[in-house]
Amino acid sequence: MTLCVRVSKDKGEEVRSRLLSEGLMDLRFRIRADGPCLLIPVTSDPGGLELVEADLDGQERRSSDYRDVVSVPEELRPLLPSSFDVIGDVALIKIPDELAPYGRQMGEALVSANGSIRAVFSDSGVKGDFRIRDLERLAGSGGSETVHKEFGVRLFTDPAKVYFNPRLSSERARIASLVKDGEIVIDMFGGVAPFGTVICRLARPEAVYSIDLNPEAERFAKMNAEKNHVDRLHPMTGDSSVLIYGLPMADRIIMNLPQIAERFLPHALARLKSGGTVHMYKIIERAEFDGFVDRMIVGMKALGHGIAVKWSELKTYSPTMSVYSLDIVKF
Repeated sequence: MTLCVRVSKDKGEEVRSRLLSEGLMDLRFRIRADGPCLLIPVTSDPGGLELVEADLDGQERRSSDYRDVVSVPEELRPLLPSSFDVIGDVALIKIPDELAPYGRQMGEALVSANGSIRAVFSDSGVKGDFRIRDLERLAGSGGSETVHKEFGVRLFTDPAKVYFNPRLSSERARIASLVKDGEIVIDMFGGVAPFGTVICRLARPEAVYSIDLNPEAERFAKMNAEKNHVDRLHPMTGDSSVLIYGLPMADRIIMNLPQIAERFLPHALARLKSGGTVHMYKIIERAEFDGFVDRMIVGMKALGHGIAVKWSELKTYSPTMSVYSLDIVKF
């Protein structure tokens, strides 16, 4: 028996691309149809998907791992990144300094090994208040503007101009599943409004307000609302800690600013209904996380906000740090 994820056929390509980019697809076996679904072999649980075991046919391994075909000195092969981000048909890869002279070869290998990738860019990280990635094209054709698909939603974006994180697709679907009919939702750091667009497509909120400092983010967010035929999404440009006070009291607030989101928590709780939830993301040293949560509870109590916190560890960020999802309920 082989470990697999079961997904509907219309989600198959986006899930396959995600698993491939994260190095979680088991390339020893063939994908198999299972009624209206597909069974995609995986090496471990990717999280957020239905996990099953099934009999799958083996296959002769193709060179779909770029590391198998890229030309770099043998002593540098252990430094080749095992994962990379795929946004639509664009791949973004972080290149260690030692491999910088071989960036073009790595990009060409990625395009060669993955038929769905049109262009590859080196990613030097997110920078500035607008959270824009510092990109340089390595291989392929065209620019960085693309259309990313998840859960039947088309998200128009350009990682060189606006913030977008493809690795939170399962979180977006999870939060959408929690939204009750008629809720008011605020995304304080909305980017191109992937949370808002997915919520409006999969749930029935009264309104979703998506705020970002970057005017380009509002432009793409409005495009996403139009292209996905949602009329309850309201993109806004500005400082969310100011704009939030002009919006209705919220049932649910999203805070995807994982380096410093806690600084904005008092503003979020001030505009959250009793019984409402803040969905906050945090990057932190694993050894410091419990203390962080305890201090947050005490600090918010001192400001007059009682909170209860549930959390999960989403993924590893570095050898000692992780990304956490925190559901903070106000009482």
